Amino acid sequence: MKEILLKIYLQPRSSRNEIVGPHRDGVKVKVTAPPLEGKANEALLRFLARELGISPSCIEILKGHHSREKILRISYSNALTLKRKSISLKTGSG
Repeated sequence: MKEILLKIYLQPRSSRNEIVGPHRDGVKVKVTAPPLEGKANEALLRFLARELGISPSCIEILKGHHSREKILRISYSNALTLKRKSISLKTGSG
């Protein structure tokens, strides 16, 4: 199992879920969920997992549980997943 760390800037209460693209030294992601009771964090994990083609259990929030700025650990097992992830994050497709 391989891992990467990814810095995320989360914007809750957006009109849609999307990977916006590079932002400062990380990636900006918008989710429709409000920042209440962990709903935005859960929406972020589910959305990224779906976009990257991995299980939500493969993504963990290491820092920033109560902040818009987060550090995620993403675990993956094959090169195809890594390639898909790279394309999605670089292009900001969502």
